[in-house]
Amino acid sequence: MKSRSAVLTALVGAAVLAGAEPSVAATPPATQCSPTANYAAATNPVAYWSTEARCAVVPASAGPENFGNKFPGDAAVYMGIVHVAIYHATAAVEGRHGAWSAHFRRSWRPSAPAAIAAATYDTLAGLQPTLALAPGGQATLAADYAAYLAAVPDGPAKQAGAAVGKRIAAAVLAWRANDGLERNPVLSDLNPPAPGIGVWQPNPAVPPATTPPPPAGLRLPGVRPLVLRSASQFRPGPPFALASPEYARDVNEMKAIGGAVSSVRTADQTTQALFWTDHDARQWNDGLLRLAAARGLNLVQTARMLAMAHVSGADAIIACFDAKYHYWSWRPYQAIPQADLDGNPLTVADALWRPLGSTPNHPEYPAAHACHTSAVVTALQAFFGTDNVGLSLDSRVTGTTRSFRRLHDAVDDVGVARILAGFHFRHSVDVGTDLGHTVGRYDTDHGF
Repeated sequence: MKSRSAVLTALVGAAVLAGAEPSVAATPPATQCSPTANYAAATNPVAYWSTEARCAVVPASAGPENFGNKFPGDAAVYMGIVHVAIYHATAAVEGRHGAWSAHFRRSWRPSAPAAIAAATYDTLAGLQPTLALAPGGQATLAADYAAYLAAVPDGPAKQAGAAVGKRIAAAVLAWRANDGLERNPVLSDLNPPAPGIGVWQPNPAVPPATTPPPPAGLRLPGVRPLVLRSASQFRPGPPFALASPEYARDVNEMKAIGGAVSSVRTADQTTQALFWTDHDARQWNDGLLRLAAARGLNLVQTARMLAMAHVSGADAIIACFDAKYHYWSWRPYQAIPQADLDGNPLTVADALWRPLGSTPNHPEYPAAHACHTSAVVTALQAFFGTDNVGLSLDSRVTGTTRSFRRLHDAVDDVGVARILAGFHFRHSVDVGTDLGHTVGRYDTDHGF
């Protein structure tokens, strides 16, 4: 059986065409996703189409330019897939990075803007109906693609570039065919344990809503990873036993600092907690593009960095949700009001306790944000060869920016934030961080 990395590397072979004279698109047109020429994504075709992919995945609740409908877990997988296409298209026409090179033998080559645009658009369009854009989203995506291509100078470079991109997209879609994203399981399909103490139950309806929200991430345990051999390859051990002193320590910490009402949590900590409740894919992709610009990365370097980060993040999320729906561990908002039933003499129930934030509707262990962030950061460390890289991310929830002197500082920040928000016990954060790091190391070693 061909390895995941071999599949990824082989894709570029389908894109080798005769070259054409390089061309650069004019200033990209205003579209729903990139509304002005000063928008960050207007800087180059990789940034533009990376942002367009984000807009096609992220829901409008995370910003009016978005026209997708995916919660952060599913979004991470789609971002990983489409950035494989972006990377291959860029590497093919630029002829760099060893096995990724297209080995053009003439003084002309396909247009990078046309190749990247076609690869991204055809991949996103071809992922239908699994991508399932919000109503009108497909028309928006098609209109953005048409407007962008219209700004690329006509000629053989444009034609050859589009052909390269289309062939790469076809190879990516063939690679991902029947990967599990086409399935739509319900909760009972995942063999949940009987309801009981310590067992996660889906979130109830929150007034004024009368219908409970659907559980999230049900398809992820059954999705074929991008590089990992299986979703359970690095499945962690179980969470702390309910009767253990370690579990009591985490519960008591959560009661003190993670509640909607807390005499311990500071105003800055509340901002930190809410900062990371923004949509993960929007938050990270914008931050990665700013990082690429700040570091002066060229097209191939930008595409490679994005692919390493998003592929690693995708596999970490798949692995994380495999563990979540294997252990079915309850959330703090369920555990603390029922602490008198957990068999632990060191915990005390508080029937009125509620978390600071709105708890994501999937099991608690391990922490998905920790899994994803740690994997992305591990990939960035591999790309740059050091942890000493400055990084800034913004949040539309708090309207603030958080800057980190080292890459790993972001991992520490999100881990603490998920406790402060009332979502995760500390052990869940620690295990999620370790899982993300392990997946990130494996993916960068075997996929890149």
